[in-house]
Amino acid sequence: MQPPPKHRRRGLSPPLSLLGLVLALLAPASQAQAQLQALACLIQPSQVAEVGSAVIGVVQTLEVDRGARVRKGQVLATLRSDVERASAEAAESRAKSLGELRGAVAALDLAELRRDRARQLKDENFVSTQALEQAEAEFRVARERVSQVREALRTATREVNASEAQIAQRTLRAPFDGVVVERYANLGERFEDKALFRIAAISTLRVELVAPMPLFGRLKVGQKVQVTPELPGAAVRTASIAQIDQVLDPASNTFRLRLDLPNADGSLPAGLRCQADLGLAGPTQAPAAAPMNGAAAR
Repeated sequence: MQPPPKHRRRGLSPPLSLLGLVLALLAPASQAQAQLQALACLIQPSQVAEVGSAVIGVVQTLEVDRGARVRKGQVLATLRSDVERASAEAAESRAKSLGELRGAVAALDLAELRRDRARQLKDENFVSTQALEQAEAEFRVARERVSQVREALRTATREVNASEAQIAQRTLRAPFDGVVVERYANLGERFEDKALFRIAAISTLRVELVAPMPLFGRLKVGQKVQVTPELPGAAVRTASIAQIDQVLDPASNTFRLRLDLPNADGSLPAGLRCQADLGLAGPTQAPAAAPMNGAAAR
């Protein structure tokens, strides 16, 4: 029996080539679908602050340590304020001192009485015009003295407020609710330009991710996104898109997104890597392959 011609043996390869072509066309679509399903992201604190002092001073007390949770306005540390407190007490004493004012008011009442009496006597021609003018001058001087004392009391009150403000500058408070990330200060240490604490807000976390250009226009602010932290035992969280960059990166053909991730209980730490599911991956249709002559023949 004669073996089949060579061209008939080669006729078995076209179906295999067609299958390889279809798989090759489906592979990029599957990879693109997987990329749309999950994007790498990073979970960060919503706010980070380096807390320092507005004035130069020496640390007197430390109220919190690294890892402590703090509330907005909570005292973190205090600087020495002996001089400021002494100045505040002196100003407060002057502001509360009413003896000088009482003396000035009494002198004004007496000068007013003498002036009225001099006017009466002048009408009856019992005193000279010079005596009346002197009485009126003494009354004006006494009145100005009362005004001066009252202004001095108001100035002392302002000095009390200024001294209290200086003392408040030496008390460091938390600018927002958060956790103490770092404590740079030690008791007795002098600080001038350096921060004493680093505080991070974690009640709401910020998720940063970079998305490919084809997704631009398909994402909206407020849209929900499923975030999976790369932490053993961590559940999938729901975040919302808070910001979409309007300027794309031409080098990588990508744009940045920022998500807000609620974390009121503080159970999720910041600094984690994560995967963000944008929920945009739809079924990918395979491109139709052109029939080959060999396959048609089969």
